[in-house]
Amino acid sequence: MSQTPIDPQVRIGHVHLKVADLDRALAFYCGVLGFQLMQRFGAGAAFISAGGYHHHLGLNTWESLGGSPPAAGTTGLYHTAILYPDRASLGDALRRLLAAGIPLDGASDHGVSEALYLRDPDGNGVELYRDRPRAEWPHAADGSLAMVTRPLDLKALLREAAPPATI
Repeated sequence: MSQTPIDPQVRIGHVHLKVADLDRALAFYCGVLGFQLMQRFGAGAAFISAGGYHHHLGLNTWESLGGSPPAAGTTGLYHTAILYPDRASLGDALRRLLAAGIPLDGASDHGVSEALYLRDPDGNGVELYRDRPRAEWPHAADGSLAMVTRPLDLKALLREAAPPATI
């Protein structure tokens, strides 16, 4: 195992998800969460983003058209985490989910971040979260990071929700 850390500027650029129904996936990711469709690649794939980037998420049916989610107890992607820039934006995401009737699997305050957990229409795990500023991260007496899992106050988060954007 390498003891040399990876360059700190490395980022995860995008996630590509296998979906059973492309239009259903687009209705969730674009219609509910608000991502923008950047390109559709025939009937089998679409590329979506926030802010005009070429794509943050790729959605395809190439090997999964009409398929079902993996069975419980199998390996695979646990969840895709989507980072929001601030608490107001995360509150807006919660407002969108509630308006669309999308149930949450959970909502947690991890000390370093606040997160909403849910499933997309294909059963893929999705985490919507915002990071706290590093200066606010909890640390143990020895200086190590001390993440926690506490209930997230959803009512307070909704009160801080950014107003819906108007076009």
